[in-house]
Amino acid sequence: MKKKSPLRKGLRLIFTLVGLFLLYVVGAILYATLTDYQPQDTIAIKPSFDAEVAEIGDSSLTFFIWNIGYGGLGAKSDFFYEDEGSLRSGNSSVRPDKATSDMYFEGIQKTIKSNPADFYLLQEVDIDSKRGHHRNQLEGIHEVLPNSFASFATNYNVKRVPLPVLEPWNVYGKVVGGLGTFSKYQPDIVTRLQLPGSYSWPTRVFQLDRCVGYHEFPMKNGKKLVVMNVHNSAFDKGGELKKQQMAFIKQLAMDAYQKGNYVVLGGDWNQNPPGFRPQTYQPGYTTKLAIPIATDAFPEEWVWVYAPDFPTNRSVKDPYVKGETPVTTIDFFLLSPNLRAVKTKVINVDFEYSDHQPVWVELLLL
Repeated sequence: MKKKSPLRKGLRLIFTLVGLFLLYVVGAILYATLTDYQPQDTIAIKPSFDAEVAEIGDSSLTFFIWNIGYGGLGAKSDFFYEDEGSLRSGNSSVRPDKATSDMYFEGIQKTIKSNPADFYLLQEVDIDSKRGHHRNQLEGIHEVLPNSFASFATNYNVKRVPLPVLEPWNVYGKVVGGLGTFSKYQPDIVTRLQLPGSYSWPTRVFQLDRCVGYHEFPMKNGKKLVVMNVHNSAFDKGGELKKQQMAFIKQLAMDAYQKGNYVVLGGDWNQNPPGFRPQTYQPGYTTKLAIPIATDAFPEEWVWVYAPDFPTNRSVKDPYVKGETPVTTIDFFLLSPNLRAVKTKVINVDFEYSDHQPVWVELLLL
């Protein structure tokens, strides 16, 4: 009987491994497609917790926004997708270890608790994700905001994100996250509104389903305060998704204002505010982290509110190094013409607990 040559054995082994890998990839895509989260355009949200105050009677209100980075992107962390891409993690981490994740989240809780506000608009809040060691972060934040209303609008719901592709044993895994909104006041309308636009298949089945967390708070003067928690697309080459999302958000905000309401939008826009100079924090360095919103995106009487004293977002290609890591501002507010910002500040914690920094503002109702 003729023996098979080592070359033929080697080729057979290579073809077998390649075949198994392709089967794994096809299986991962098929599974994600069959389990793809496909929310309706409009979903009424049942509050996770209720507040005791039914109506707003104050003429001055405070707001706090923060993308908490799912408790996994503090100063010591980087993110493989930003550095190595989708195939391998290389020297970057897929997620922090449990101890580091706990440390980040405890810092998030401490920062929120030590900066009182009437409203908290948070992004990248996970309730059951491998990257966050399956901690329910909405409940964890409510622990430091007792007696507050809380709502959760899902914008990332994937059974298994199979990245890095070449490391099936070390994948990103299950993600259930979204927008967490907290307030000492109780809204009478809470809605998840789907933002338009999506990636092509199969990318879209592993990506976020972006939305607006929409809230209407009744006021003693008979009007309403409309609060929108926003988080626009990040990985959007050419900005086509953002254009669609901004058009939707504009119509939504304008309609709410034309009804006689006060309107506040806040969150992570993944864009610089209109007129922002990328070199603000690092002269001579042109950051490509974000692009500015067009100056005519909204009528001129609408007010973009941000504090230029400190950046709100950093690059996550590497762990944070003050003065070296690229930074920018993409977290801010937009106010209807019947509101005025009295005081605005970035709560500078040097990105210790997230790749974003909180922004706090005091508003006056006109």
